[in-house]
Amino acid sequence: MTETTKRESVAHKILRLFTVIHPGEAVTAGLLTLNIYLLLMAYYIIKPVREALIIGGQGADIKSYLSAAIAVLLIFVVKGFSAVASRFPRQKLITWVTVFFISNLVFFYILSLGNVTSSTMGIIFFVWVGIFNVMVVAQFWGFANDVYSPEAGERLFPLVAFGATFGGFSGSTIAGWLVEPMGLYQLMLLAGAILAVCIGLTWVIHTREINRPALPAPSGTDPSNIDRIEKERPLDKSGGFQLVFKKRYLLYIALFVLLLNFINTNGEFILGNYVEETARELVAAGKAGGLSVEEYIGRFYANFMKYFNLLAMFVQLFLVSRLFRWIGVRGALFVLPLLALGGYSFIAAGASLLLVFWVKVMENGTDYSLMNTTRHALYLITSREEKYKAKAATDTFFHRAGDVLSAALVFSGINLLAFKTGGFAAVNVFLIIIWIIIAVFIGREHKRLSGAAVGGGGRS
Repeated sequence: MTETTKRESVAHKILRLFTVIHPGEAVTAGLLTLNIYLLLMAYYIIKPVREALIIGGQGADIKSYLSAAIAVLLIFVVKGFSAVASRFPRQKLITWVTVFFISNLVFFYILSLGNVTSSTMGIIFFVWVGIFNVMVVAQFWGFANDVYSPEAGERLFPLVAFGATFGGFSGSTIAGWLVEPMGLYQLMLLAGAILAVCIGLTWVIHTREINRPALPAPSGTDPSNIDRIEKERPLDKSGGFQLVFKKRYLLYIALFVLLLNFINTNGEFILGNYVEETARELVAAGKAGGLSVEEYIGRFYANFMKYFNLLAMFVQLFLVSRLFRWIGVRGALFVLPLLALGGYSFIAAGASLLLVFWVKVMENGTDYSLMNTTRHALYLITSREEKYKAKAATDTFFHRAGDVLSAALVFSGINLLAFKTGGFAAVNVFLIIIWIIIAVFIGREHKRLSGAAVGGGGRS
């Protein structure tokens, strides 16, 4: 047995503790897990920076309104991404998109050295992060969907997605440690360096997958052996939005994601409003430990993100793969909506900062683990074009469209309807009921398409 084979055997035995993994799958699964771990670490290093700059400089309500600008910009971003994806193979597509975002981080750092005010920087950076985080994650999961067959993906995605939850926990923890000694803007450069490592990992995974011989598939499963030419070809000319609206299954997923983010962003506003008021009161009273309003908010969100990412790690590592085996991908769609229904019902009945904090920890922890994995696994039965382009459209524009609807709700709730916290929570309860209905529709289409894929002997 060679040294490489020994290492693969040890990795296989370890990973088998958490999911069903077949011989020869451990290295690629480990590399994909490391890749998404670093991507989410980079994002969560700069996410507290975003929160500190926008809430401290503008307020929680402005944060909601800017989401409309992000959604509009994403229409053009998705169209541009679809055009680029039709010209370059997957490894070059991911490289150029990531290099673009790294250059942006360097540019923001240079801006911070000039006379740009923190309030202005907060607006610009908030809009940029709103595009960055959905694009890099969407293209990673398109890549992962392209690597695995539906059968392998449902087994291994819970493991790969653990890298995302652990990366979020690590990034928020690192941000909490470094925000005071390094300062907000230096964290941008650290995130850029981590993204550069992710480019290298993408090439390693791609090269490994196109060069290794096809493995025999387990009995009764789809081998889905795609040759090297297929893996390296650019995608066809179809646009992301065109693909979404052409297929009922993809449209249901898009609406599901829109509602998911609409509900989650409403909850973020409720929490952000409480945090802003508390920070200003403590700083004014001299009880903030010498921190400014921005630094207090940054530290609070770093701790908040650490807690929900800790929950997400536990769920991802010990529950997701088991839930997939027990209730399947279709059953997993309903877990977060039902939990959120209970949480926001309690908030609507009477809110406190502690209650909102723990409801959001529960919601985000489940979203970033089970729901995150489930959403990505829904694309395992789709075509390559749908994995990259339709998924990018859904995970960017439709995701941010939920932010726009939330911004409209915040504006009308504050200025026209005089909503208190309970009012915003009650709207969420109503939206969650619609969310559950759409999950039923997705489940029906997924069952139909899965049967067609099995019957046809390949991917749909």
